[in-house]
Amino acid sequence: MINLKDIVVKFGDFTALHDINIEVKEGEFFTFLGPSGCGKTTTLRTITGFIEPAEGSVIMKGEDITHVPIEKRNIGIVFQSYALFPTMTVYDNIAFGLKIKKLKKDEIDKKVRDIAKKVDLTDDQLQKAVSQLSGGQQQRVAIARALVTEPAIICLDEPLSNLDAKLRVQLRNELKKMQKDFGITSIYVTHDQEEALTLSDRIAVFNKGFIEQIGNPNEIYNHSATEFVCNFIGDINRLEDATVEELNKRGAKLDPKKHHYIRLERIHVNSKDENMEKFDGTVESMEYYGLYIKYTIRLATQTVKVIEKNDGSTPFGVGDNVSIAFLVSNIMSYVPQKGATDAE
Repeated sequence: MINLKDIVVKFGDFTALHDINIEVKEGEFFTFLGPSGCGKTTTLRTITGFIEPAEGSVIMKGEDITHVPIEKRNIGIVFQSYALFPTMTVYDNIAFGLKIKKLKKDEIDKKVRDIAKKVDLTDDQLQKAVSQLSGGQQQRVAIARALVTEPAIICLDEPLSNLDAKLRVQLRNELKKMQKDFGITSIYVTHDQEEALTLSDRIAVFNKGFIEQIGNPNEIYNHSATEFVCNFIGDINRLEDATVEELNKRGAKLDPKKHHYIRLERIHVNSKDENMEKFDGTVESMEYYGLYIKYTIRLATQTVKVIEKNDGSTPFGVGDNVSIAFLVSNIMSYVPQKGATDAE
């Protein structure tokens, strides 16, 4: 559907993107994920035509569009700020692109009302000024405006970042449903790991202008290709040298020159599984989340964080003596790289 081949972007002497290669398949929800300044928005702007690369090609449906003007790329764009016209009605905002294309009035009306229904905007809301709408409603207007021209691809640059947490989760679910219903190829930019994992078919993790890994959410989370990805995606425990040494005494065969990590939910409290490695410890803190409980447990060799599913039993309290257990096979190991653990 769309291919980025050996893309390099420079701003003066600064290289913002280094040899970016991505293939987004038709109908796919593909996310660019990474911290601020990592190159994800620059990559999106290169696809949409706001930035022209110093090297490389942007190919869409087999056609080189690297130097094609923005308005001729047939790509819908939803900006972080929505970029709506605040004094215009919702109807006129959605109709704007259709008027530019000089469609007939009755055709514009049909398309605007059809897309409004699909994104749950009422006829009453269509007549309001955009400034009268809530943040969530404005986001729907921005998506409707991007989709009404029937683009081949829709690009979304952190469209949920200005919303409160509860609305963000609600609209995240709606966004994924809309994308599936429309079947449109979507490229999404976010710094939010949870957002990326829940929405995406595949994810490209960016770091300082490079791509660290491309994969589906399970691959990114459970089989992180680099130490940076491992640290950036979700919460994780790094095993201290003393813990690694103890595990190796038990036959674990972990390379002491590498950094070793294990996810919080891969550790279990007071497990009876004989196949797991066990360490005694004391509960230092407990956080109750309803669906799960997060413990901080002090071992002889280090402190670890553990997430346990809430099964309704009485949680362990601060000061309780417990044991933790995990499978050595769930440890992820990496050759240390300078700055690899810097997820900021």
